[in-house]
Amino acid sequence: MKKTHYIIGLLAFYCLQNSVMAQSEPKTVAPIKTIASLDVVRYQGTWYEIAKFPNWFQRKCIADTNATYKIKEDGNVSVTNRCTFENNEKGEALGTARQIGDSTSPKLEVRFAPAWLAFLPQVWGDYWVIDIDPEYQLAAVSDPGRKYLWILSRTKTVEPKKYQALLGRLVNDNGFSLEQLSLTPQN
Repeated sequence: MKKTHYIIGLLAFYCLQNSVMAQSEPKTVAPIKTIASLDVVRYQGTWYEIAKFPNWFQRKCIADTNATYKIKEDGNVSVTNRCTFENNEKGEALGTARQIGDSTSPKLEVRFAPAWLAFLPQVWGDYWVIDIDPEYQLAAVSDPGRKYLWILSRTKTVEPKKYQALLGRLVNDNGFSLEQLSLTPQN
């Protein structure tokens, strides 16, 4: 349980830092493009992290990183992030996501801080779906400043051709530089 609280604390700090950093970073030449619409009902379920831009709040996660999304009665989405640490311990962080805009908006915010802090905008981090295949099997998620990037799949492995096509879209359609992209080991 100590690991869970540690991860929750780190992710809450990430949300705060992400909000402050987004305000102070210079604007990118072209705004990031999201998908046209997101069907949250189809998006719910488990997604495996295939690759990501390294970040400090996931630095202890070395393998088997995944997220499970489930629509809650209030219309928000419960988020359960899991991963394996170096010592083979499992970590888990529980959060909530909410859509920004209408019910098909691909722009969400996620919070891992306690619910009593939900009124603070700083505890919410951007979670924008910027690419997804028609079958909802392969997706890319980022933020408006392109600081974070996750490539997610319904399965632990992805066909190389589909993965390369997604990388091409990230570069060509959204201006990403992928030098720092790191593959996530799967056990």
